[in-house]
Amino acid sequence: MPLTHHARVIVLGSGPAGCTAAIYAARANLGPILLRGLQPGGQLTITTDVENYPGFADVIQGPWLMEQMQKQAEHVGTRMVYDYVTKVELAQRPFRLVCDSGDIYLADALIIATGAQARWLDLPSEQKFKGYGVSACATCDGFFFRDKELIVIGGGDSAVESALGLANQKGTTVSLSYRGTEFSRVKERNQAKLEAAVEQKRVQLLLGTEVREVRPQSVILEKADALYELPNDVVIVRIGGEAPYPFLQRMGVRIVRKEIALEPATHEAAAVS
Repeated sequence: MPLTHHARVIVLGSGPAGCTAAIYAARANLGPILLRGLQPGGQLTITTDVENYPGFADVIQGPWLMEQMQKQAEHVGTRMVYDYVTKVELAQRPFRLVCDSGDIYLADALIIATGAQARWLDLPSEQKFKGYGVSACATCDGFFFRDKELIVIGGGDSAVESALGLANQKGTTVSLSYRGTEFSRVKERNQAKLEAAVEQKRVQLLLGTEVREVRPQSVILEKADALYELPNDVVIVRIGGEAPYPFLQRMGVRIVRKEIALEPATHEAAAVS
């Protein structure tokens, strides 16, 4: 039988941001509930070696780090709930959240810390090698790909910046694959840097191409309806991200510049200017 729960603070999202919010709320004696969602622990749970988190001299594992954050949040008084929110009503207080289990959660304050999920190519071979040569974060994983042949997928600033950053690594060969014919969405300064890197042969441009298959030591690219194989060790997918809670958008919540805001007067969704 579905139950109704009430909390002064409810946190949506169980990654580093969600756990941090819960820890602070618990230490303020607000008795928070954290709803863990479909991917408990967030993107760090699919990250192996973590070397850029302060406080650890040695490499640590992403899943282990999230376990520690969860334990810390629980230790200070957070109640962890393994459930997924399917509907949110923000027009009145307390806010009303309906979960997949049927349980209803009422919140005096709601913290949305769901972050973003990387957008992938949706290739079966991509899923197979995710975490084993396929990544969505050049900053997180690029250090481990020195002396490798890499291909970055995407045509926006994040893809260009990833390619430029990786190209600075000694011994790394970087290709940038984009299905378009020009980088019209890229900031002017990044375009200038990319042109210089191409001229210096630090980055190879593969315009008008799309990845069709990821293999252990190569990728299959398509250009002008023709397929060809490119030797390659690592694939970095940088084609954007998306909010992991579509129900917020269905309610009318607009995500602008990766932020969500509520108008205090009406508790309705509003864009961030």
